[in-house]
Amino acid sequence: MEKRYRVTLLEEERQELESMLRAGKAAARKLVRARILLLADQTEGGPSKKDPEIADALGCGRMTIARTRQQFVEEGMEASLNPKPTTRIYQRRLDGKAEAHLVAMTCGAPPEGRARWTLRLLADQMVGLGYVESVCHEAVRQTLKK
Repeated sequence: MEKRYRVTLLEEERQELESMLRAGKAAARKLVRARILLLADQTEGGPSKKDPEIADALGCGRMTIARTRQQFVEEGMEASLNPKPTTRIYQRRLDGKAEAHLVAMTCGAPPEGRARWTLRLLADQMVGLGYVESVCHEAVRQTLKK
């Protein structure tokens, strides 16, 4: 079966990738992707290895190889080597009012039989008192750290 995204490197691109690997002064992810491109190169005289062979040689997943191929063909070498910044927007679990209740609760006395508040105890108490529908201890930790 013919690959949909064929990696064909120019001589300058191949030299740039090889020099980057020789120097070894880049992020590990970038170096792995450079090795993927070099092994997947289908120009004349290139290794032209299949995805399973590349995955075994580099110890990375097949989807990483497929995505690297696709990015190289569609967006170029620079985009395939450097990760895109995330555009995901995270919804906050605790609004200002809930944060105020959390801080007030933390400053107050711990429940009966406890020496101090724990993050899980605070999270359970916030849900129990109805300030939030659900919250994990990590969200409580990040809020208190802020």
